[in-house]
Amino acid sequence: MPYNYKTFSRQAIIAAITALLFYYTFVFINLGTIFFFEESVLRELLLVFLFLMFTFWAHGKLSAFFSKNPFPSLPPRMTAALEGASVILISLVFCLVFVYGPTFILLPGAEILPIRVRLGFVVGAIISLFFYYFVERDRKIKQLQAEHLRAEQLQKENFRTQLESLKNQVNPHFLFNSLNVLHSLIYIDADKAAAFLSQLAEVYRALLQTGDKQLIPLKQELVLANAYISLMQTRFGDNVQFTMDIPDSCLRLELPPTSLQMLLENAIKHNGSTTQKPLLIHISATHDTLVVKNNLQSRLEETASNKVGLQNILSRYSYLTDRQVIIEQSENEFIVKLPLLHVEAYENSNY
Repeated sequence: MPYNYKTFSRQAIIAAITALLFYYTFVFINLGTIFFFEESVLRELLLVFLFLMFTFWAHGKLSAFFSKNPFPSLPPRMTAALEGASVILISLVFCLVFVYGPTFILLPGAEILPIRVRLGFVVGAIISLFFYYFVERDRKIKQLQAEHLRAEQLQKENFRTQLESLKNQVNPHFLFNSLNVLHSLIYIDADKAAAFLSQLAEVYRALLQTGDKQLIPLKQELVLANAYISLMQTRFGDNVQFTMDIPDSCLRLELPPTSLQMLLENAIKHNGSTTQKPLLIHISATHDTLVVKNNLQSRLEETASNKVGLQNILSRYSYLTDRQVIIEQSENEFIVKLPLLHVEAYENSNY
């Protein structure tokens, strides 16, 4: 929960009301009446108010700390017990710092019965646990609302991506070029024509198999990428050259569907290629990052770039993880680094 003026005002009102109830409850317990007022009352009310305000502030920090699961090896019950013990410990420390400490300093001769001190600690701890429950509940509600919103946004983004991918592949220009290549191959090499048709079908099959999934294994994404690469190699020959270096350890890591295929399509669309100066596209993976690199070569006919593909990838990653997609460009190279996500980390995250 962001700590702004509205939050501060609300906490100040709650602290003021609670301070009055807290203080006059003690007065009633000790004196049997609430009709009591001395010069020390305002000072003591102020100390209780400060105790509560700093308690609310500490609760927000504590809740944020434990929401990150700082002790993953501990059972949930142990973590909850540790969280409750932390709330009580903070309450005891703040009672000493903001209530009893200043009282002893300002009134060194004052005599405070030990039972009242113990009672103050107990009541302070109970109040702290009570308010912490509401802090935690408020955080959980807002987190749940944010998760629902992200899920809806991601669902819309995935749906739009599927439509965009299919639209880009089945648009007349793509079909015209593919059918032209197929028509030429039928007369030149029937076996290669059959392979081309099979790979064209594989592209569509791989696209449809992603369904409404938010993440797919890199191994599955490579099926689509390899089918697309085969199409492009048949179409452009040696003008476009692909190399791939993917260790087996990365194949189970996941990424948004069609991400790699869109990067390959983007590289071919915005770069020229000839037999003498081929377009070189290198795909590699290191640890938990997929790297797509290509040399930069201007086209004879400039292609307008609206960066829809890259923006689509960036948007989907922003919904799934805090890790950033890295885009680097030099005079000679264009590099995109996609985070590869661990399934367990994604499922246990707030996303």
